[in-house]
Formats: sequence, C-alpha cells, structure tokens
Amino acid sequence: MGGKASTHGDVYSYGILLLEMFTGKSPTDSMFMDGLSLYQFVKMALPDRVMEITDPQLLSEEVPVVNNTNNENHSTMRPRMHECMVSMYRIGVSCCAKSPRHRMQMDDVVRELHVIIDLYLGRGIYRDMQTGMPDLHEGSSYLSNY
Repeated sequence: MGGKASTHGDVYSYGILLLEMFTGKSPTDSMFMDGLSLYQFVKMALPDRVMEITDPQLLSEEVPVVNNTNNENHSTMRPRMHECMVSMYRIGVSCCAKSPRHRMQMDDVVRELHVIIDLYLGRGIYRDMQTGMPDLHEGSSYLSNY
C-alpha cells in the first residue's frame, strides 16, 4: 500500500495463503463483508470450531491417507486431525497479525510445521504416546502465545 516491501508483508501473505488453503475460501469471498475478514472468520473459530470451517475436500482425504501410513482408524485419527488443524490455523492467524512486529517469524513457522507433520503422521516423540493428544501449544512452542 505504497510502503516499502518487506519480509513482514511476505509473512502476512503466507498466513493468508494458509487460511485460504485450509478453509477453501478467498479473502474476497462474498461472505466477508461488513467488517468480517478471512482472518477474523478463522480466529473466531479457534479452537473448537476449526473442523466446521475446514474445506470438506481436505477432510474427505483424511482417513485414506492416514490409514495407508499408520494403520490407524478414523476414531483415533479425528482428535489428531483436529489438533493439527488448530495448529495450522494458529500459524495462519499469527502470520496475519495486524502489527508486523507481532507476526510469526518464518523460521518459527517452519519449526511448527515440522511438529505438526510429526504429530499428524505419528512420528517422532508422538509415535509412542498411547493416551491423550499432545498439546502443540504447550512448552517452548511459539504458538503457546496464541
């Protein structure tokens, strides 16, 4: 908007891209009128209603992909999928913070994405957990602030 180009703008764009990809909605969608934006739409859904705002085409692929990878059934994958979606949306929202200096740094984004991948695929520290879902937002995670 007439200012200098910066990495903060790139981070914002990446956040919007994530929100678009997972909701299947464009920021220019007709539902985003009267002050409602894609950013606000997602932020209001966090954390309990993320599955409601997620593009149904993404959710329809959930079970076959996971069953081929880990031989898990739908009932054990649903909580894991929900936790991953919450984390993805939180990354998108934090990248779109109004103040550029409050936006997530891309090295933190990459680190969080690796944690999400490991959780979804049941790799790493999450592989041997038998009860409960790990909370990606506890401990030293950047997203613990959101």
